[in-house]
Amino acid sequence: MPSSATPSNPGPNTELRLLPWSTPEGKPCYLSADPDGDGLISELADQLEERQLDEATELRLVARSALTQRPDNSVVQVHTFAVRLCAALRDAVRVAESRGGRLGQEGGREGALTSGGGR
Repeated sequence: MPSSATPSNPGPNTELRLLPWSTPEGKPCYLSADPDGDGLISELADQLEERQLDEATELRLVARSALTQRPDNSVVQVHTFAVRLCAALRDAVRVAESRGGRLGQEGGREGALTSGGGR
């Protein structure tokens, strides 16, 4: 079940997973999960992470193509791409932080982002 626990105050179960969504207030959500990562919420989170990464990859390709092949894009079009790319980057960083934390790396964010595997 999703938890209001935080990494600095994990509660009785120290295995917390950063979920790929946030509260309506924009705060991160965590799941107190078993070490195997089994369970419905873990499975939903895995599926959403994959979808977010796939969408980010597709958006990057579309934006690159549109911006390099059509230099006459309007300011509104470029702004729209920038906003969507920022949202995709936010999602990808959250996935990297979550996966890095589950790998048990010290400083999960840095380890997840510097371990290669760039899309």
